[in-house]
Amino acid sequence: MTVLSLALLAVVALAPVLSLRPNAPVWPAPVISTAALIGAATAASATTAVQGFVYAATLVLTMLAAITGGGPAVLAAFRIARRQPDAGPEPAAAAPGGAPVPGPLRGGRVIGILERAAVAGAVLAGWPEGIAIVLAVKGLARYPELREPQASEQFIIGTGTSVLWALAVCGVGWSLLT
Repeated sequence: MTVLSLALLAVVALAPVLSLRPNAPVWPAPVISTAALIGAATAASATTAVQGFVYAATLVLTMLAAITGGGPAVLAAFRIARRQPDAGPEPAAAAPGGAPVPGPLRGGRVIGILERAAVAGAVLAGWPEGIAIVLAVKGLARYPELREPQASEQFIIGTGTSVLWALAVCGVGWSLLT
Protein backbone atom coordinates (compact mmCIF):
# COMPACT_ATOMS: atom_id res chain seq x y z
CA MET A 1 0.00 0.00 0.00
CA THR A 2 2.95 2.32 0.56
CA VAL A 3 4.00 2.02 -3.08
CA LEU A 4 0.44 2.72 -4.22
CA SER A 5 0.23 5.77 -1.98
CA LEU A 6 3.55 7.12 -3.28
CA ALA A 7 2.54 6.45 -6.88
CA LEU A 8 -0.70 8.36 -6.33
CA LEU A 9 1.23 11.24 -4.73
CA ALA A 10 3.34 11.31 -7.90
CA VAL A 11 0.13 11.52 -9.95
CA VAL A 12 -0.99 14.44 -7.75
CA ALA A 13 2.35 16.16 -8.37
CA LEU A 14 2.26 15.57 -12.15
CA ALA A 15 -1.45 16.18 -12.89
CA PRO A 16 -0.98 19.98 -13.20
CA VAL A 17 1.02 19.31 -16.38
CA LEU A 18 -2.40 18.86 -18.03
CA SER A 19 -3.02 22.58 -17.50
CA LEU A 20 0.10 23.67 -19.36
CA ARG A 21 -1.31 23.25 -22.87
CA PRO A 22 -2.68 26.37 -24.51
CA ASN A 23 -6.49 26.49 -24.27
CA ALA A 24 -6.46 23.61 -21.77
CA PRO A 25 -9.71 23.16 -19.84
CA VAL A 26 -9.60 24.08 -16.15
CA TRP A 27 -11.18 20.96 -14.66
CA PRO A 28 -9.08 17.86 -15.53
CA ALA A 29 -6.01 18.72 -13.44
CA PRO A 30 -7.81 19.50 -10.14
CA VAL A 31 -10.22 16.57 -10.56
CA ILE A 32 -7.41 14.09 -11.26
CA SER A 33 -5.28 15.56 -8.44
CA THR A 34 -8.13 15.37 -5.94
CA ALA A 35 -9.06 11.81 -6.92
CA ALA A 36 -5.42 10.71 -6.69
CA LEU A 37 -5.05 12.46 -3.33
CA ILE A 38 -8.11 10.64 -1.97
CA GLY A 39 -6.66 7.35 -3.23
CA ALA A 40 -3.28 8.14 -1.69
CA ALA A 41 -4.93 8.96 1.64
CA THR A 42 -6.88 5.71 1.57
CA ALA A 43 -3.77 3.67 0.76
CA ALA A 44 -1.68 5.55 3.34
CA SER A 45 -4.16 4.76 6.08
CA ALA A 46 -3.36 1.05 5.67
CA THR A 47 0.43 1.32 5.95
CA THR A 48 3.06 1.39 8.65
CA ALA A 49 5.62 4.16 9.08
CA VAL A 50 8.14 4.32 6.27
CA GLN A 51 11.91 4.35 6.78
CA GLY A 52 15.11 5.00 4.86
CA PHE A 53 14.87 5.83 1.16
CA VAL A 54 11.07 5.57 1.19
CA TYR A 55 10.99 8.17 3.98
CA ALA A 56 12.96 10.60 1.82
CA ALA A 57 10.84 9.80 -1.25
CA THR A 58 7.72 10.49 0.80
CA LEU A 59 9.03 13.90 1.86
CA VAL A 60 9.97 14.84 -1.71
CA LEU A 61 6.69 13.64 -3.24
CA THR A 62 4.63 15.30 -0.52
CA MET A 63 6.37 18.63 -1.08
CA LEU A 64 6.02 18.36 -4.88
CA ALA A 65 2.34 17.39 -4.67
CA ALA A 66 1.61 20.23 -2.24
CA ILE A 67 3.41 22.80 -4.38
CA THR A 68 2.24 21.83 -7.86
CA GLY A 69 -1.26 20.55 -7.17
CA GLY A 70 -2.42 23.72 -5.46
CA GLY A 71 -2.32 25.88 -8.59
CA PRO A 72 -5.08 24.06 -10.48
CA ALA A 73 -7.09 23.78 -7.25
CA VAL A 74 -6.96 27.57 -6.81
CA LEU A 75 -8.00 28.17 -10.43
CA ALA A 76 -10.94 25.79 -9.98
CA ALA A 77 -11.94 27.60 -6.77
CA PHE A 78 -11.87 30.93 -8.62
CA ARG A 79 -14.04 29.45 -11.38
CA ILE A 80 -16.56 28.14 -8.82
CA ALA A 81 -16.60 31.49 -7.00
CA ARG A 82 -17.39 33.36 -10.23
CA ARG A 83 -20.49 31.16 -10.72
CA GLN A 84 -22.04 32.14 -7.39
CA PRO A 85 -25.02 34.54 -7.52
CA ASP A 86 -23.23 37.10 -5.36
CA ALA A 87 -20.03 37.00 -7.42
CA GLY A 88 -20.73 40.33 -9.08
CA PRO A 89 -20.45 41.15 -12.77
CA GLU A 90 -18.39 39.03 -15.11
CA PRO A 91 -15.05 40.48 -16.14
CA ALA A 92 -15.37 42.70 -19.20
CA ALA A 93 -12.70 40.91 -21.22
CA ALA A 94 -11.52 37.35 -21.27
CA ALA A 95 -8.05 36.17 -21.98
CA PRO A 96 -7.52 34.02 -25.10
CA GLY A 97 -8.95 30.53 -24.75
CA GLY A 98 -11.25 31.49 -21.90
CA ALA A 99 -8.39 31.70 -19.42
CA PRO A 100 -9.10 33.72 -16.31
CA VAL A 101 -8.56 37.44 -16.60
CA PRO A 102 -5.73 38.60 -14.36
CA GLY A 103 -7.10 40.05 -11.16
CA PRO A 104 -5.91 42.95 -9.07
CA LEU A 105 -3.31 40.86 -7.25
CA ARG A 106 -0.28 40.34 -9.48
CA GLY A 107 2.27 37.58 -8.98
CA GLY A 108 -0.27 35.27 -7.39
CA ARG A 109 0.98 32.07 -9.03
CA VAL A 110 4.56 32.50 -7.84
CA ILE A 111 3.46 33.67 -4.41
CA GLY A 112 1.11 30.67 -4.20
CA ILE A 113 3.95 28.28 -5.00
CA LEU A 114 6.13 29.85 -2.31
CA GLU A 115 3.22 29.85 0.15
CA ARG A 116 2.43 26.15 -0.39
CA ALA A 117 6.14 25.28 -0.12
CA ALA A 118 6.44 27.16 3.18
CA VAL A 119 3.24 25.65 4.60
CA ALA A 120 4.19 22.11 3.57
CA GLY A 121 7.73 22.56 4.86
CA ALA A 122 6.48 23.86 8.20
CA VAL A 123 4.01 21.00 8.63
CA LEU A 124 6.46 18.29 7.60
CA ALA A 125 9.09 19.79 9.93
CA GLY A 126 6.62 19.48 12.80
CA TRP A 127 6.29 23.26 13.19
CA PRO A 128 2.62 24.11 12.53
CA GLU A 129 3.13 27.60 13.97
CA GLY A 130 4.96 28.35 10.74
CA ILE A 131 1.61 28.42 8.95
CA ALA A 132 0.57 31.46 11.01
CA ILE A 133 3.82 33.21 10.15
CA VAL A 134 3.40 32.50 6.43
CA LEU A 135 -0.17 33.84 6.47
CA ALA A 136 0.80 36.91 8.49
CA VAL A 137 3.70 37.78 6.18
CA LYS A 138 1.50 37.30 3.11
CA GLY A 139 -1.30 39.40 4.58
CA LEU A 140 1.07 42.23 5.51
CA ALA A 141 2.76 42.14 2.11
CA ARG A 142 -0.58 42.24 0.26
CA TYR A 143 -2.26 44.75 2.58
CA PRO A 144 -1.83 47.83 0.33
CA GLU A 145 -3.37 45.95 -2.64
CA LEU A 146 -6.39 44.60 -0.77
CA ARG A 147 -8.34 47.87 -1.17
CA GLU A 148 -8.74 47.36 -4.91
CA PRO A 149 -12.11 46.01 -6.10
CA GLN A 150 -12.42 42.24 -5.63
CA ALA A 151 -8.84 41.98 -4.34
CA SER A 152 -9.80 40.85 -0.84
CA GLU A 153 -12.06 38.10 -2.24
CA GLN A 154 -9.30 36.93 -4.57
CA PHE A 155 -6.85 36.96 -1.66
CA ILE A 156 -9.12 34.95 0.65
CA ILE A 157 -10.17 32.39 -1.96
CA GLY A 158 -6.65 31.91 -3.31
CA THR A 159 -4.92 31.76 0.07
CA GLY A 160 -7.58 29.55 1.63
CA THR A 161 -7.58 27.06 -1.22
CA SER A 162 -3.80 27.04 -1.45
CA VAL A 163 -3.25 26.44 2.27
CA LEU A 164 -6.01 23.83 2.53
CA TRP A 165 -4.53 21.96 -0.44
CA ALA A 166 -1.05 21.97 1.12
CA LEU A 167 -2.47 20.76 4.45
CA ALA A 168 -4.44 17.96 2.79
CA VAL A 169 -1.37 16.72 0.93
CA CYS A 170 0.74 16.97 4.09
CA GLY A 171 -1.87 14.93 5.92
CA VAL A 172 -1.31 12.11 3.46
CA GLY A 173 2.46 12.46 3.72
CA TRP A 174 2.31 12.61 7.50
CA SER A 175 0.26 9.42 7.67
CA LEU A 176 2.99 7.66 5.69
CA LEU A 177 5.77 9.08 7.86
CA THR A 178 4.28 8.19 11.25
